[in-house]
Amino acid sequence: MDEQKVIELTKTMNTIDSIYKDLLKLGVRKGDVLLVHSSLSNIGWVCGGAQSVVMALLQAIGEDGTLVMPAHSGDNSDPAEWGNPPVPKEWIEQIYESIPAFDVHLTPTRGMGKIVEVFRTLPESIRSNHPQVSFCASGKYAKEITNDHQLTPQFGMNSPLGKMYELNAKVLLLGVGYDSCTSFHLAEALNDNMPKKRMGAAIVEDNKRTWKWFEDFAYDSNEDFEQIGKTFEDTGNVIVGKIGNGECRMFDMRTGVDFAQNWLAKNRFNQA
Repeated sequence: MDEQKVIELTKTMNTIDSIYKDLLKLGVRKGDVLLVHSSLSNIGWVCGGAQSVVMALLQAIGEDGTLVMPAHSGDNSDPAEWGNPPVPKEWIEQIYESIPAFDVHLTPTRGMGKIVEVFRTLPESIRSNHPQVSFCASGKYAKEITNDHQLTPQFGMNSPLGKMYELNAKVLLLGVGYDSCTSFHLAEALNDNMPKKRMGAAIVEDNKRTWKWFEDFAYDSNEDFEQIGKTFEDTGNVIVGKIGNGECRMFDMRTGVDFAQNWLAKNRFNQA
């Protein structure tokens, strides 16, 4: 959505203060561990843009809180599987040899939005060392959450998601749907019947850039995450509200992941 369209759809201008107040109304509290997925344009026009949203989020959780966002770099992956857009087949081998290794400071996010990019560049933000699905965090538990992000399983209990599950973080979908809810990937990883696939990424190993093949689960958010979320809302465990124009949902991560794990077992994997 271009900026002119966003302005036209914004009835009341959003500021740091107005976003902060909306966050409090939604239930964000001082000391929260808060995992945020976001869309800046869906909030409406914001005075100060993504910077203002990040500042409001940090203000809402306070000095004892921890703010976390996915900082994924999905383009550091097997080019043979790229479809949006695809590349010529004759380029693939050269991409394996040439794509830069993941760098926690330099590698940009892909498809995560402007809010994440601003948060990633904060001096106090710490980024986990996964070449495809890193997370950025700032605050009390930032080091604990981002430390030692294993290559595989990338969304398992030893990942930032698993650590936030143990901390019973809150999940905030800020203007985005359940298809953006990475917490449900943890639910996938906890199911025994999840299929696996070969993946690849450029990493630094033994102080040298290399292309690394590894096996992980075949995660799939497009298949049924929206259905899981809507069914989860029926349990009364989801707070629904607005931040600016953006429709938002917030829930306790542990409750949501446990529900998603059971839902997947009964529905996607056809278990009794």
